[in-house]
Amino acid sequence: MTELDELQDRWEAAVEAELPSAIGLRHRVHADPRASGDEEDTARVVVEALDIDDGVRVAKTGRAVLLPGTRPGPAVALRTELDALPVTERTGVPWASETPLMHACGHDVHMAALVATVRAAAVVGVPRPLVALLQPREETSPSGALDIVESGVLTEYGVESVIGAHVQPRLAAGVVSAVPGPVNASTDEFDVVVRGQGGHAGYPHLLRDPILALSQIVVSLQQLASRRVDPVFGAVCSVGRIEAGTTANVVPNEARLSGSLRLMRAEDRDLALEGLAEVVHGTAKAHGCRAELEISPCEPVLHNDAGLTQRAHRRLVRTGAAVDTDFRSFGADDFAHYCGMTRGLMMFVGLGDTAGAPSLHDELFLPPDAAIGQVASALIAGYLAAVEG
Repeated sequence: MTELDELQDRWEAAVEAELPSAIGLRHRVHADPRASGDEEDTARVVVEALDIDDGVRVAKTGRAVLLPGTRPGPAVALRTELDALPVTERTGVPWASETPLMHACGHDVHMAALVATVRAAAVVGVPRPLVALLQPREETSPSGALDIVESGVLTEYGVESVIGAHVQPRLAAGVVSAVPGPVNASTDEFDVVVRGQGGHAGYPHLLRDPILALSQIVVSLQQLASRRVDPVFGAVCSVGRIEAGTTANVVPNEARLSGSLRLMRAEDRDLALEGLAEVVHGTAKAHGCRAELEISPCEPVLHNDAGLTQRAHRRLVRTGAAVDTDFRSFGADDFAHYCGMTRGLMMFVGLGDTAGAPSLHDELFLPPDAAIGQVASALIAGYLAAVEG
């Protein structure tokens, strides 16, 4: 058994002792969620639970808290997200949110796991400095992760690796994915306004119907994935909002939609965005309308470091986890910004893979408290993988 093997075993045991208080913390932040950009209260609660020091403020409402290592060397950051989603909870648990906000993406579990991991690290002593990164604004733009990268705080602390772990209901319980290369898609959000000539619904020949044009744009956008991008790598173009009109018998002058384009390869982005513009403008013109298109770049592809992934795989196996090496998701995470400036590793922790189970961002999504310990084990494996490399 190596020195790091022994440390892993002691650290895991120390986390077990922290789990009762971590579960209490999870319930507390779950019951009192905060929206993206308004996480200062949540950050304060987590900092108090860490019981190291107040850390430094990052990205306006986040914190970075340093736990010194026992030896000199590059630091390893463990990241958790702080924000909740504008979802009204329907889980029915006693500690459910009673506001129009909900931790429907597992961030409450991630916070509790990070606290248990860092508190246990302070007990056993870890060789490299450990930075607890409490990141705001993962769910919305502007990105909290990008703000942290641009602030220089990671460079100031000498961070060479950033580790994250995210609960994932599409993986079976007891499974943790550790996949090298691209694991989450890039995202570009877009807004379209189609302007036509409205009027009486009974005289369509006198009008230029923006709703008809917009509807065709929604359908035509699906060919971006099927015809513009190599299907081996894929793309997803989804429209999440449509807005038009005020009543049944009046065709409006304009119609609007918002959506997102997701890709697994950076080199596909320019071609796909070019195709998006062609579809929007060409379809509107074919219906006698004109379109305005605004594109908002969001997250790059999340690319796991191969060496970190390989070493974390071995560490996860030591915990008894089944390691998945294939799972990728067209979900996006601004953790990708860390991967662009240093070594990054995002792992996914399985919750059940039950058919019909609530998905991420669902009003019924509620990981079990046991997931806290599983996420903590993944964070430990990631930290040790960084130290080994």
